[in-house]
Amino acid sequence: MSDLGNASEGGTDWRKELKTLGVFVVGFLILFFLPVGMPRFDNALKEGLELTKWYAREHVLLCLIPALFIAGAISAFVNQASVMRYLGPNANMALAYGVASVSGTILAVCSCTVLPLFGGIWMRGAGLGPATAFLYSGPAINVLAIVMTARVLGLELGTARAIGAVAFSVLVGMAMHLIFRREEQAKAAAAAEMPEVEVKRPLWQNVIFFATMVGVLVFANWSKPTETTGLWATIHLWKWPISGGFAAALGAALGFWFGFQWRSLALAALPVVLLSVAFPHAPLIPFVVACAGLTVLCVIHPGEGREWLEATWTLAKQIFPLLVGGVFASGILLGRPGHEGVVPSDWISQSVGGNSLMANFLSSVVGAFMYFATLTEVPILQGLLANGMGQGPALALLLAGPALSLPSMLVLRSIMGTKKVTVYVALVVVMATFTGLIYGRLFEPR
Repeated sequence: MSDLGNASEGGTDWRKELKTLGVFVVGFLILFFLPVGMPRFDNALKEGLELTKWYAREHVLLCLIPALFIAGAISAFVNQASVMRYLGPNANMALAYGVASVSGTILAVCSCTVLPLFGGIWMRGAGLGPATAFLYSGPAINVLAIVMTARVLGLELGTARAIGAVAFSVLVGMAMHLIFRREEQAKAAAAAEMPEVEVKRPLWQNVIFFATMVGVLVFANWSKPTETTGLWATIHLWKWPISGGFAAALGAALGFWFGFQWRSLALAALPVVLLSVAFPHAPLIPFVVACAGLTVLCVIHPGEGREWLEATWTLAKQIFPLLVGGVFASGILLGRPGHEGVVPSDWISQSVGGNSLMANFLSSVVGAFMYFATLTEVPILQGLLANGMGQGPALALLLAGPALSLPSMLVLRSIMGTKKVTVYVALVVVMATFTGLIYGRLFEPR
């Protein structure tokens, strides 16, 4: 008698077929008992669609697409030896983690926008430690969010968030490196045997090229501050002219250093300029046309242009479906800010009151699974604090929430595997829990 797990004479793998059957049965039972018609479920479904719609409108065009182009450029243009030198397993520790932390401060993106960038440097051979430090720091070390936290929620909480976010980015990265050090050693050994790749352009040209794209990403998404005066408000007033300047610099870099035809660049830029003049209050229109123009330029430019587009498209196919599905699921479970999903908001606010270990842990877990767009965590916490949330759980949510989300977990699993994602999430949640607990003991009003 043949074993059930082995292929039979007809070649059927019964273990695999049973797993497939199990998936079908579970799917059928979910659909059979779907609580359609119950007010909470119907509202949660609406919240999932509303959050997905909001994400599509506010983040896909301005955040995700530029981030995908940057990540594709990293895969296509950045020499793997350069990545290994600055962010690889054998790179100088102070330099590697310093670069990862500073990158987060400059980018100031949400937990989903950082994913293509992380995928880009990961595929080029970055060490697990520096790569995860960058992954955490991108959404967590947001200068504007930290300043806003200090002004709205208090100087102590803002300072604790700033110190905790910087420390977490390094500690989480170092912990990931130590836990998976055997894999990192194997990666370093393999990289040492790789032949040197011919460098097509000097480092300073690549730095300027990437700086132009990062400039577009950062300033096109510059959030409106609460105050109408000051540097942040002034930058917000001029965000689109500044973004246009970076886009023009990107075109110049493509013409001078990447061999794109100047005539093609001019033809791609002309409709963008005309639409900017015709629709000054609808900047999204010329922005979309500019992205489409860049895509066409890559198509008609053989060699590096098509290689860039292919790398971008590969990442988009891997990330976008999981990201949208994750945002939808997050909306169903936890709703949007100010709206309820399946999990009642009253239950959350009651569970994070005081400064117990359980309150800090639940705050970290809820923050880890909920999707926070940049800066939205501050008004959410303001409302929770007004309803009795403790200072410790508030800090725990600030340290776990912006850096993690259900959508980001689903995408990260496809990039680096279930085991590494599980460890990464556990590290952030545990560290946020105990940091919040210590902070609450020190600063909770008595």
